[in-house]
Amino acid sequence: MFLQVIQGKVGDLSGLKESLDRWVADLGPGADGWLGTTWGVFGDKSVIALVRFESADAAKRNSDRPEQGQWWSSAASSFDGEATFADYDDVVVLGPGGSDDAGFVQVMQGRVKDVQRERAMTAEFASAPMDDFRPDIIGGVAAFGEDGTFVQAMYFTSEAEAREGEQKPMPAEMREMMEQSQANTVEINFIDLKEPAFASPA
Repeated sequence: MFLQVIQGKVGDLSGLKESLDRWVADLGPGADGWLGTTWGVFGDKSVIALVRFESADAAKRNSDRPEQGQWWSSAASSFDGEATFADYDDVVVLGPGGSDDAGFVQVMQGRVKDVQRERAMTAEFASAPMDDFRPDIIGGVAAFGEDGTFVQAMYFTSEAEAREGEQKPMPAEMREMMEQSQANTVEINFIDLKEPAFASPA
């Protein structure tokens, strides 16, 4: 999987929503390898979008389409300043990955000391059975850059159930993995999407 993360301040939120709806209707059907998009507003009119593709090649083919460039020229006008892009082709899928059924999505961004170690721990965590312990978690994706940067999105049934699940005592093995991950983390930022929006291929 390939993950592209787009962020920025938005000056015209309704205009951005219209642009995203137009992309799904007009450009989405021709975007080979597009798996889905999750996006939402947080903080002071900031927006983050996580766009999933089957591969980096599929994402590049989409970016190279003339209609994609034309669309972005229009969509970019909704931002207050420049939007930032981060591309990741080292992605770990948790459960089914992104889920359009989520009522709450939490995005974590930051940097770790040892990216290979973090990736291995994340893959181990992803393979652990969650149904009994955290039925509120319905999927997720984690992506890593060679420079130690990372982004992880967890999809929950609802914010209330996610907060309740956070209070549950972890199994010993999972708690140890979490502590090792925290020790490996240099910086981290949490973004709560309380009203996430989704788009997927028809």
